[in-house]
Amino acid sequence: MANGGGGGGSSGGGGGGGGGSSLRMSSNIHANHLSLDASSSSSSSSSSSSSSSSSVHEPKMDALIIPVTMEVPCDSRGQRMWWAFLASSMVTFFGGLFIILLWRTLKYLWTVCCHCGGKTKEAQKINNGSSQADGTLKPVDEKEETVAAEVGWMTSVKDWAGVMISAQTLTGRVLVVLVFALSIGALVIYFIDSSNPIESCQNFYKDFTLQIDMAFNVFFLLYFGLRFIAANDKLWFWLEVNSVVDFFTVPPVFVSVYLNRSWLGLRFLRALRLIQFSEILQFLNILKTSNSIKLVNLLSIFISTWLTAAGFIHLVENSGDPWENFQNNQALTYWECVYLLMVTMSTVGYGDVYAKTTLGRLFMVFFILGGLAMFASYVPEIIELIGNRKKYGGSYSAVSGRKHIVVCGHITLESVSNFLKDFLHKDRDDVNVEIVFLHNISPNLELEALFKRHFTQVEFYQGSVLNPHDLARVKIESADACLILANKYCADPDAEDASNIMRVISIKNYHPKIRIITQMLQYHNKAHLLNIPSWNWKEGDDAICLAELKLGFIAQSCLAQGLSTMLANLFSMRSFIKIEEDTWQKYYLEGVSNEMYTEYLSSAFVGLSFPTVCELCFVKLKLLMIAIEYKSANRESRILINPGNHLKIQEGTLGFFIASDAKEVKRAFFYCKACHDDITDPKRIKKCGCKRLIYFEDEQPSTLSPKKKQRNGGMRNSPSSSPKLMRHDPLLIPGNDQIDNMDSNVKKYDSTGMFHWCAPKAIEKVILTRSEAAMTVLSGHVVVCIFGDVSSALIGLRNLVMPLRASNFHYHELKHIVFVGSIEYLKREWETLHNFPKVSILPGTPLSRADLRAVNINLCDMCVILSANQNNIDDTSLQDKECILASLNIKSMQFDDSIGVLQANSQGFTPPGMDRSSPDNSPVHGMLRQPSITTGVNIPIITELVNDTNVQFLDQDDDDDPDTELYLTQPFACGTAFAVSVLDSLMSATYFNDNILTLIRTLVTGGATPELEALIAEENALRGGYSTPQTLANRDRCRVAQLALLDGPFADLGDGGCYGDLFCKALKTYNMLCFGIYRLRDAHLSTPSQCTKRYVITNPPYEFELVPTDLIFCLMQFDHNAGQSRASLSHSSHSSQSSSKKSSSVHSIPSTANRPNRPKSRESRDKQNATRMNRMGQEKKWFTDEPDNAYPRNIQIKPMSTHMANQINQYKSTSSLIPPIREVEDEC
Repeated sequence: MANGGGGGGSSGGGGGGGGGSSLRMSSNIHANHLSLDASSSSSSSSSSSSSSSSSVHEPKMDALIIPVTMEVPCDSRGQRMWWAFLASSMVTFFGGLFIILLWRTLKYLWTVCCHCGGKTKEAQKINNGSSQADGTLKPVDEKEETVAAEVGWMTSVKDWAGVMISAQTLTGRVLVVLVFALSIGALVIYFIDSSNPIESCQNFYKDFTLQIDMAFNVFFLLYFGLRFIAANDKLWFWLEVNSVVDFFTVPPVFVSVYLNRSWLGLRFLRALRLIQFSEILQFLNILKTSNSIKLVNLLSIFISTWLTAAGFIHLVENSGDPWENFQNNQALTYWECVYLLMVTMSTVGYGDVYAKTTLGRLFMVFFILGGLAMFASYVPEIIELIGNRKKYGGSYSAVSGRKHIVVCGHITLESVSNFLKDFLHKDRDDVNVEIVFLHNISPNLELEALFKRHFTQVEFYQGSVLNPHDLARVKIESADACLILANKYCADPDAEDASNIMRVISIKNYHPKIRIITQMLQYHNKAHLLNIPSWNWKEGDDAICLAELKLGFIAQSCLAQGLSTMLANLFSMRSFIKIEEDTWQKYYLEGVSNEMYTEYLSSAFVGLSFPTVCELCFVKLKLLMIAIEYKSANRESRILINPGNHLKIQEGTLGFFIASDAKEVKRAFFYCKACHDDITDPKRIKKCGCKRLIYFEDEQPSTLSPKKKQRNGGMRNSPSSSPKLMRHDPLLIPGNDQIDNMDSNVKKYDSTGMFHWCAPKAIEKVILTRSEAAMTVLSGHVVVCIFGDVSSALIGLRNLVMPLRASNFHYHELKHIVFVGSIEYLKREWETLHNFPKVSILPGTPLSRADLRAVNINLCDMCVILSANQNNIDDTSLQDKECILASLNIKSMQFDDSIGVLQANSQGFTPPGMDRSSPDNSPVHGMLRQPSITTGVNIPIITELVNDTNVQFLDQDDDDDPDTELYLTQPFACGTAFAVSVLDSLMSATYFNDNILTLIRTLVTGGATPELEALIAEENALRGGYSTPQTLANRDRCRVAQLALLDGPFADLGDGGCYGDLFCKALKTYNMLCFGIYRLRDAHLSTPSQCTKRYVITNPPYEFELVPTDLIFCLMQFDHNAGQSRASLSHSSHSSQSSSKKSSSVHSIPSTANRPNRPKSRESRDKQNATRMNRMGQEKKWFTDEPDNAYPRNIQIKPMSTHMANQINQYKSTSSLIPPIREVEDEC
C-alpha cells in the first residue's frame, strides 16, 4: 500500500516522481493522469528486498514512469525518454563539430600537399625553361577556369545568403525581424507548456501548441541553413550562442513527433534571443541614440540571463538528480523559479523558495557569482540611464483644429516669461495657438514651474533645431511659424547672430515653407539672411533687428521726445489699470492701454479722402486711424502713414488703428452710413443686415479675429514697401514745382532718395578738439555720449544717424550730431557714418564735464547716452553703471548760459504753409526774457539701459518701487529711459500681424527699404544718387513732430480747449494727424510747479482738456515750400539786412541786433572770431560742417529769468522746422 501510494505520488509528479509532488500539481496534470496500475507482481517480488529499507526510502521506486493514456500511444511501461531528446541535440552539435574539424583537417592536409607539389612543378618549369610549348599549358588553363567558375558559383550563393540575413535589404530586414518574433513566440509557448509536467505523452496531430512549435522550428532550421551558408568561419558559427540555442531546441521537437511525447528540456534557451532585441530595434530605425541603444542592450542581457537561468532551475528542480533516480525533485512553477533567481541575485534570500537538488544548488553557487556581479553592475547603470533620459524627449502630438508655433533660440526664464506675458495676454481672447519650446538644455526649476502654470498652451521639448530628428519631433512641418529668440545680453553679438542664422538655415533646409520670425542683434547681420534661398519676405519671414529698432526709437526721441515710450507701449499688450486719483499716472495708464490694430474699412468709406475718414473714425467711431494699406494699379501694396487729402479710400483698404480694444476696431468694418449715421453711441455700431461687399475675399479668406492681427504677406514684401510712400502714381504725388528746380547733377541724397547723403569724409576732418568745439557754438544739436573702446562690440551707430538724416527733412532742418567718446571705438564705426552730413566727433569721455561743456550740452535738443560695454559684465546690476553715472553727472551740472535756453528750446513748431516771418504766428510769441541760470536737470536726456531694474537709479527724486515694471516707472513714462527688453513684445506682435512690424520700422528707421538693405549688404555704405523725379518723390512722406500750444495758431485751444477740437482743426487745416500729448508731470496741480518733467499720453479722448504747456505729437506732411523759402532767404541774406531780420523774427527775438554781412574769406572770419571770442560775454558764433556753407553768424541775446527759462524749455519742439540761430543754407 505504501508502494502504491508512492507510485501514485510518482506518477502524479510527472517527471518528478516524488510522493508529495502530487499534492502540488495543477489540475491540468491531474486531468491528464491515469491511475497508475503499478504491477502487483513487481511490487510483491520486491517486497522482501525493500521491506527493510521502506522506512527510510518509502517513496522510492525501482522504475521511473510517465503519465500514459489510451488516447496517446506511448510506452506502456511509462518509462522516461529524456535522454533521447538530449541525445538528439548532443549528436547534432558534436557531430557537426566533428565534421567541421575533419573538413578543416583534410583541407589543411590537401593544402600542404598541393603546396609541396606546386613547388616541385615550379622547379620543373624553371628547369625546362622555354623548351615547353605553349600548347602544353592549355589544359591547365582550362582547369583553372573551371575551378574559377565553381568558386564564383559558390561565392554568389554565399553572398546571396549573407544579404538575406544581414538586414541590408527590405527582405533581409523582414526575415531578421520575423525570426526574432518567432523566437519570442516559441518562448511564449514554452511559458505555456511549463505548467505541464516536464515530460508527458502528447499526440502531435491533436496538440495545437506542439504543431505551432514544430512550424516555428522548421523555419528556424531553414534560417540556420542560411546562416551556415553565409558564415565565413564555419567553426565559430557552430559555437555561436544562436547556433547553440538552435541545437538544443530544434532537434528535440522532431524527436517529440517521433516518440509522441514532449519534454520541456532546454527550450528555455530561446530566451537568449532577447539579446538581439536592440539590434532589431536598430534595424527598424527605432533606436538611434547611444543612450537608448545602451539601455536596451543592458535590459535585454539582464532579462534574457534571468529567464534562462530560471528555466534551468525549473528543469532540474522538477526533474531531480539523475544519480538519485530523480527522486529528490520538488514541484516549482516557472515563475516561482523566476522569483527565486531575482531574490538570489539581489542577495536578499528570503528562504521561502530554495533549490533542493544537487544540480540546482551547484548551479546557484555559480549563478550567485555571475548574477550578483551582473545585478550590481547592470541595475545601477540601467537606473542611471533611465534617470538621465531626457524628461522632455517625447514628440509633439498635433491637435486637430489647433495651430502651434515652435519657439527656440535663447530660452531662459526672463525671455520666456516676457514672451508668454505678451503672447498669452488676456486681451488676446481668441488665441488658439499652442506654444512648443525647443531647447537643448532642460529647464531649471523656475522655468519648469512657469511651463506648468501654462501647461494648457505651452509644451517644452529638449532638443536642437540643428538636428532634423528634433525638428520632426516638434512637427515643424505643420507648425504655423517658428520664432527664434536672441540673447540680448551676450558678450559677442555677431556670434549670437551667427547662431540664429544657422538655426534659420537648419529649419529652412528641413522645411522651406515654414514661416520664421527671428531676432537679430546687429543690423549688418541681416544681410546674411538674404543668402538663404528659401528666405522669403513675401511668405511672412521676418528679422527683428534689435539694434536697428532700439537706436531708431532713440533717434525718434531726438526728434520728438517721449515718442520711444509711446511707440513701445503701442505694440505691447498692456492691461488697463484704473486709478481714481487725479495724478499723472492716471492719464499715462489710460494711454498705455492702447494698442495698434488692423482692420478692413467698411465700404461706406470708399471714395472719401484719408483726412475725412480719419476724422469720422475719431469723432464718431472713437478710433484713431494713422495709416492705411494702399494698393496701386499694378496691385502692389504699401503702407501710407497719414497720406493726406489727395488720396481716396479704395475698396478692401486695410486701416491701422490705435485703440484700447480690438472689439472697438470692428466698428470701422461694421460701419454703415445708412444704419449708423445718426447713432451717437459708438458701442451701438455693430454688424447690420445691409449687404456688404466682400472685397478682401481673394487675399483674406476670413475676417480678422478680434485680437489676432491677421498677417498680410503681400503688402510688406514688394520692393515699393512702406517707406516708399510716394512713387510714380499721380494719385499720390501732389503737384509741386520743387522737382523742376532741383539740380539733378548734384548728389544730395542716397540712391533710393530716402536719406541725405554727402561724399565720404575722412574721420580726421570731423574730429574736433575741445578748444575747437568750444569755439563752435553748437545749438539745437544732438549729443551722443558713447562708452566703448577698441575691444567693444559695435552697436551700429548708423541706425541712430539714419533716422536723423531722413530725406523728408530739409537740409537746414537736420540736427547736428556730435559724438563724444573714445576715438578708437568711433574709428571702427566711422565706415558706416562717413556718408552722412553734419556729423562731428569730440574724442573724450562722457564723464568729463569739460568735454560736455565744450559741446554745449546745455544747448542741445537731446543728449543720448549709449554704451557698448554693457554686455561684458557678469553682474547684471552693474551693466548700466557707465550710463547711469553719465546721466547723473549731466543732471548735476550748472550752466550760466541764458542764450542756450532761448536758442535750443524756445521755438515752437509752425504748421506748414504758414508765414514764419509773422510774429503773430510764432508759437512762442510774446515770451519775456529775463536773466537765467540753468541746471543739467532741464537738459533732455534719453539713457539706454540693459537691466530694467536699474531704471530706479536714473531719477533720485522719484518714488518708483524697485520691483515696478519698466513701463510703469517714471523715467520710462517721461521718455528719458529706454530698455531693449521692450522690443520682446515685437515677436508676438509680428506673429499676429506682420504689418505692425513694417509700420514700426517705417516710423523709426526714417525709411529703410528692402532695396536699401540689399545695397548695404553689398557695399556696407550708402551710395549717392542723382536727384530724379522718382527719388525726389520719396521725400514726400510723413514724419513725427511736436506741436506747441503756448502760442501760435492753436493757442486758443491750449487754454482749456478740447483735444478733439485740436485734432479736427489740425487735420482739416494742415493735414496734421495728432495722436498723443507730451504733458508736464505736475500740470494737473493747481499750484505752479518748478518740475520740468513730462510724460506721455497716448490717444486721449475727444473731450480731453488741454493745457497751454502741452506738446502735441503729430504726423505732419512734407513741406515742399520750406526748402524753397529757405533757399531764397539764403541767397538774399548775403547782401540784404532785411533777410536777417526776417529770419530772426521767426525765432521771436525782437531785440536781436542787426547782423553784419557775412565775411567773404576764412581769414576775415577768423579775425572777427578772435576779436569777439569772450566766453563770459553775450556773443556766440555758430557754423555748419559744410565747407561751402561755413559762414559764422554773431548774435546778442539778453538774459532772462530762471522761471521763464524753465518754462520755455518745456515748450520746445524737438522736431522743429526752423533750427535756432542757424545760418539758412541751400538744400544739399
